Amino acid sequence: MDVTQPRNAGMDWHDQALDLTRGIAAYVNHPLVAGLARVIAKHPQADIANAFNHKQVACKMWALDRLFESCGGRFGRIWVLGGWYGVLPAMLFNDARFDIAAVDSIDIDPEVAPVARTLNREAGDRFRALTADMYALDYAARRPDLTVNTSCEHIADLRAWLALLPRGTNVLLQSNDYFSEPTHINCVASLAAFEAMAALREVRFSGELPTKNYTRFMLIGTV
Repeated sequence: MDVTQPRNAGMDWHDQALDLTRGIAAYVNHPLVAGLARVIAKHPQADIANAFNHKQVACKMWALDRLFESCGGRFGRIWVLGGWYGVLPAMLFNDARFDIAAVDSIDIDPEVAPVARTLNREAGDRFRALTADMYALDYAARRPDLTVNTSCEHIADLRAWLALLPRGTNVLLQSNDYFSEPTHINCVASLAAFEAMAALREVRFSGELPTKNYTRFMLIGTV
């Protein structure tokens, strides 16, 4: 945030980002940073800078911290709906607090799956990027230990979707009050409004994270 102007403004952003992430990966020997370098190299059109910007990362770090505090760190299979480029699974796999058997990143957009697989290559067969409609999933037959949806502002009828989940399903949900974003079709004005909309049977965590342009709300519990 202290940088007001790039030093090498004339250089191509892609080349700078690739050099930077490769250098950091070599220095810290961290699978997530190495994965970012692979994505930049192999998928130059991917909007990975947006997916991994400081607000996105802060919200996901907040989710991981509160998840560990409220539910512990051991999970079998986790489903991340609207998984996009698989950043949250990558952060889960690279967080030493968590012992996770497998994570499925599920998104309706087929173009994001190859990027997610590149980012999470180090996880091997513990990670899957699947193209599917969240409304068409068989939640009862393939019941995961945890279902994550950090994009509830994109769901027209949150209660209708939650009704598809079997009773007792563990969920981590996020929404926000960023009404000015055109793609946000179902924002909430407050944490209380989000709680009322979700109507979880059990709430293990309920909180909000203010940012510059909006406040993000999160619920962890069971339907």
